Amino acid sequence: MPLTCRGRVRGLEPSRGDVDDALGKFSLTLIDTLDTLVLLNKTTEFEEAVRRVLTDVRLDNDIVVSVFETNIRVLGGLLGGHSMAVMLKDAGHHMQWYQDELLHMAKDVGLRLLPAFNTSSGLPYPRVNLKHGIRGPESRTGTETDTCTACAGTIILEFAALSRFTGDPVFEVHARRALDFLWEKRQRNSNLVGTTINIHSGEWVRRDSGVGAGIDSYYEYLLKAYILLGDDLFLQRFNIHYASIMKYISQPPLLLDVHIHKPLLPARTWMDSLLAFFPGLQVLKGDIRPAIETHEMLYQVTKKHNFLPEAFTTDFRVHWAQHPLRPEFAESTYFLYKATKDPYYLEVGRTVLDNLNRFARVPCGFAAMKDVRTGSHEDRMDSFFLAEMFKYLFLLFAEEEDLTFNVEDYIFTTEAHLLPLSLSTAPHTPSPPANTTEELDDSNFDWTCPNTRLLFPDPAFPRNLRDPIRSAVDKSCPRPAVSAVAAEDGMRFMQEMMELSSQQQKEQLPPRAVQIVSHPFFGRVVLTSGPAQFGTDLSKSITGVSVSSVCQFPINAAFVQGRIALLQRGQCMFAEKARHIMKAGAIGGIVIDDNEGSSSDTAPLFQMAGDGRNTDDVTLPLLFLFYKEGNILLEALKEYREVEVLLSDKARDRDKDRTVSFQHMDSFVGFQPILGTILDSVKISKWPVFQGSVVNQNSGPVATTVLALVEVGDGKHPV
Repeated sequence: MPLTCRGRVRGLEPSRGDVDDALGKFSLTLIDTLDTLVLLNKTTEFEEAVRRVLTDVRLDNDIVVSVFETNIRVLGGLLGGHSMAVMLKDAGHHMQWYQDELLHMAKDVGLRLLPAFNTSSGLPYPRVNLKHGIRGPESRTGTETDTCTACAGTIILEFAALSRFTGDPVFEVHARRALDFLWEKRQRNSNLVGTTINIHSGEWVRRDSGVGAGIDSYYEYLLKAYILLGDDLFLQRFNIHYASIMKYISQPPLLLDVHIHKPLLPARTWMDSLLAFFPGLQVLKGDIRPAIETHEMLYQVTKKHNFLPEAFTTDFRVHWAQHPLRPEFAESTYFLYKATKDPYYLEVGRTVLDNLNRFARVPCGFAAMKDVRTGSHEDRMDSFFLAEMFKYLFLLFAEEEDLTFNVEDYIFTTEAHLLPLSLSTAPHTPSPPANTTEELDDSNFDWTCPNTRLLFPDPAFPRNLRDPIRSAVDKSCPRPAVSAVAAEDGMRFMQEMMELSSQQQKEQLPPRAVQIVSHPFFGRVVLTSGPAQFGTDLSKSITGVSVSSVCQFPINAAFVQGRIALLQRGQCMFAEKARHIMKAGAIGGIVIDDNEGSSSDTAPLFQMAGDGRNTDDVTLPLLFLFYKEGNILLEALKEYREVEVLLSDKARDRDKDRTVSFQHMDSFVGFQPILGTILDSVKISKWPVFQGSVVNQNSGPVATTVLALVEVGDGKHPV
């Protein structure tokens, strides 16, 4: 208790409800920070702390504690301390007296937690009495019916490590059984899990799904269990979950909860701070780009409020104002720096450190923020602050000579306790294979992590991802150092996020088709495209008139006249793009996503929203192609001199439609922005189906390529 300068003892202070479930009169902070002392090279203090644990800590207290918190903080803390003690003893300088005492205590804790797993499903009760277990009137627990997914699914690392350290398989068996049950109860269509589950029936009590509170470390432990234990089953399950997360929950840079049965329907319009761990997990997965984007959003929110609020809205206002000194953002910062070596993340870490010292440091420690808006404190410093925050900030700034051992030989638990990877080779009883063969085809997933130097050969590339997000969250005038393009990108992002709720609540329109009908495709290539919630519906008639545009793009009006403009996503709202090209005389448009790697295979159908204004004035059709599909169209342009395409509500038989086509210029220059945009064009035929040939034009401030187009009559060849 850093404000009153004393320790919090369960029962002596007014109850804080569930927050106190982590306290069990077992010197929580002391145990939770053992391996932190070793990492900070405080070996003398570590040795003293271990002796203090052995002499002072009692585990047979008649007190009800959280199974989840006791597992990750106490059991994990003892196992992390044991790992460090063995490492120091083997090095020959410290802990020579140590005879696995911490491991014996860890097994005692494990045995006290085991009664919680005595359910028909294998899912543990959320609470257990350290002395009396679950059954009986003395336990004062065991009547609960529900637990959170993370509570039941964040056991495997500690329990498997305990089994392999001690040779007793019972702990790993129970942890695997709980994970198997959660996997079997996932929603089979979306492959997502809910937040709260009935431990007896397996029915989902809360069907919202995200990567934050209630679920977070379930996903984390699937991937880390594969890393620690080497069992492919965990990676396969994680990959299947991850694909669904990226398809439904991830809306870069946001991570928004959805309903497991209707994953296209948002479950809430705010995010909680616990999801800040997810970019770090994406680094372990090897998916760096979305990690950079989400982390940058979190960083800008942090700078806006000095700390990450416990919850914040999609337009980055405070939803819950407290900040209990959570370490997840620092964790992701560390992992991103390790992966990219981008010094930017050292600046991020310095910001975190400065804010802690400026706003949270008090005479007896660091005080949690009661309200980030006012800077008021709470007399609270949770053990995870010393167990995790200190570790990740130290590791972020540490040089190689600052570390007395190689942290790459260890995995970090969700509480940042260090478990040796050598446990994968420790003798253990293999678990029977789960009956999940039909679901575990993950042939589409890579089994190796990418080299970030190959991902980002241009050092400026990560910055290009971050700049638009910085502008969006800031919502102020762009700083002089920020480019105009980045500022426009940021404004576009902000506007789109503000429209997200209304967009998803509107009627779900069916996808549209972009069909390549010329040689050698002959209509066999059909690209799934997203519709717009405004403008001409390709399945209906054209109505409305053109109005002036307010989105300023350099455009050759004479060239666009009577054609479809091919546009790169960015710079302004979709409706403004439509107004702009309509003013220039275009009769249609295709927007290609600039998010590299996006695809209709993995992302839900994207519907382009309006801009909050009346869009009845938009009278041309606008379609959206994800990056993968758009690149197919661009590659076709690059390889063939002429490409005929068909825009429609569904693919057509080519022989039924007449086309006009035009030569494609030789000097295709790639999909690179010139003055913030690219404008290609598609010649449109006079028939109701929008059909014609795509040609490429590259306009710049210095030189303009002029392409002469000659329309020919029906049945003749292009000139």
